[in-house]
Amino acid sequence: MILVNTDYITGKELEMLGIVKGSTIQAKHVGHDILQGLKNLVGGELSAYTEMMNDARALATKRMVAEAQAMHADAVVNVRYTTSAVTQGAAEIVAYGTAVKFRN
Repeated sequence: MILVNTDYITGKELEMLGIVKGSTIQAKHVGHDILQGLKNLVGGELSAYTEMMNDARALATKRMVAEAQAMHADAVVNVRYTTSAVTQGAAEIVAYGTAVKFRN
């Protein structure tokens, strides 16, 4: 499956199949949350949250690709990600784009 953040794939004529998306809401264990809160006081990267968001992005992407595959897509163009805080220590990430099939 080809994923691109452009609305085209060079050399390919595309048939648009529709919007696809994948999402997840992730939270860290309360122990990690307390440690990250302490780290926030002194500064620096909040590595537990970085890891959480990387895992969430990978899962959201996997779910988006699965939805595109169910539509028999060859690629997803114009891929985007968005996040939002659901509650303290938990975030939602959504991956979305347009599923396409190659015409040639």
